This record gives sequence, structure tokens and C-alpha cells, in this order.
Amino acid sequence: MKNILLPLQDKIQLFEKKVEDTHKESIDYHAALRQQILGLSEMNAQMSKETLNLTKALKGDSKMQGNWGELVLERVLEKSGLEKDREYYVQQSHTTTDGSRVFPDVVINLPDGKKMIVDSKVSLTAYEKYINEEDETLKNGWLKEHVSSVKRHVEQLGEKNYHELYQMESPDFVLLFIPIETAFALASNEDITLYNKAFEKNIVIVTPSTLLATLRTIDSMWANQKQQENAFEIARQAGALYDKFQGLMEDLIKIGKRIDESKSEYGLAMNKLFEGKGNLINSVEKLKKMGAKAKKSLPENVIKKAEFDDLE
Repeated sequence: MKNILLPLQDKIQLFEKKVEDTHKESIDYHAALRQQILGLSEMNAQMSKETLNLTKALKGDSKMQGNWGELVLERVLEKSGLEKDREYYVQQSHTTTDGSRVFPDVVINLPDGKKMIVDSKVSLTAYEKYINEEDETLKNGWLKEHVSSVKRHVEQLGEKNYHELYQMESPDFVLLFIPIETAFALASNEDITLYNKAFEKNIVIVTPSTLLATLRTIDSMWANQKQQENAFEIARQAGALYDKFQGLMEDLIKIGKRIDESKSEYGLAMNKLFEGKGNLINSVEKLKKMGAKAKKSLPENVIKKAEFDDLE
């Protein structure tokens, strides 16, 4: 019985631990997520200030701006809770249907098996000129050039057809990342149709704050999927535990039947010792009285019972 019940006890304890761990993980995750969301506004303000200062320092170097924009993008990804080379990949090489190779800045894995592509190659040269220009006439000219620069990149990004790269595995839109909040705000205020026109080309323009909110949602989706997988595993183990318990019950019932059979056999054997004429106890005791040598004697109450049964 001990050998049968011990594995069952271990399984029950393992099951209880999994349930407790899953519950604790869920509470800890949501508490951490709430804290991170509360600090999101402050972090975005600080990030915008840092990016603005850095953009001023870049002095129109497009290549340096591009490298810096990719660094800001990766920083946002690191803050999102997603894990690099598991939930997202940076600068992966892919081959299109015509044989050419493309290098998306970031490819994000979604829980349903699809992909999300993020592109950060937006030139901010005109924006930097606008920020540092004091002459209002020239300032307005740089603003228009900044809007045109964003539009050109939308057109170029649309021509890449990233959404067809993964065919049915990819969502039919691409995220265009602008690393400075005010750069997008200025462009969208100057041309209120900018966002919608990009969206018509399956391109969604995002900034550090909106991208981070999107990534947090994706991270939450991954967490929910992991919890669902844990729930499925718990259900599977619970089913296996139930089957094992049912098997244990069958074994216990068989053991009980065997115990009953053993008791019945024991009763029959005892009857042969005590009951009826010429029972075994009375017979061996007669042998002793007839002179058989024996060092031990049967208990007196046993002999009397056998003699009584023999008389009957």
C-alpha cells in the first residue's frame, strides 16, 4: 500500500506546486506591469529629451541618425519585456520572391505564429535644421522638407512589400518608427493626412511611446499564452493523475478481494484444525498421549476446543 500511495502523493504535491507557482507568477507579472505602465510617461519624457538633444548634436549626419534611431528602437524593445532572439530579432536577412535580400530592422514574433516588422530608417536631417533655424521663413521651409522626408520614406517602405515577405505568417502592416515624439507631432500637425495615407499603404507610424505600448501589449499576449500553456499542462497532468488514481482504486479493490479470499481460506484452514471428528489438533494430541515424543505442548484452551468439536 505504501509503495502504491507514495507516487500518488508526490504527483499531488507536484500538481499543487504548479498551481501555486502559476498563480504567483500571474500576480507578480501584473503587479510589475502596472508599475511599468505608471512609469511609462516619465520614461518617455526623458527619452524624448535625450533624443532631442542627441538629434541636435548630430548636425544632419543621416548615417549617424540612422544608427542612433536603431539604438533607440532597440532600447524600447529592451524596455518592453520581450526577449531578444526569441520574441524579436534584429537585422535578420531574408530573401524575397524575386531573389533579392532584405534586412528588416526588427522582426517581432507574435503568439499566433505571425510576424511584425519595424523599420527605423527615417531621415531627421530636415527636422534638425528646423529645430536649430531661427529665421521663420527658412524654418517653415525645413518643416515642409521634414514632412516630405517622412512621406518619401513611407513611399519607399511601401515599395518593399515587407508584408508579403512572410506570406500568410505576417500581418499585413509594417511599423514605421520615428525615434522623436515631436518629430512625428510636427509632421502630422503640418499634414493631418500623413498618418491615414501611410495606413492606406499598410504602414503604421509609431513613436517610442506608442511603440512601447504596442510591445507591452504583445508581451502581455505572450504572458497570457504561457499561462494558457501552463493551464493546459496542469489539465493534462490532472487528467493523468485522475487516471492513475482510478488505477489505484482498481488495485485497492483487487487487494481487498484478495484479502477477503485470504480470510476465507484462513477460515477453512482453521476449521480443519478445530472442527469435526478427527480434527487435526485432536489427532496430533492423541499421538502425544500414545507416546509420541514432543518437547512442546499445545495450549490447553486449544486442546479443549478441539476435543469439544470432536465430540460434536
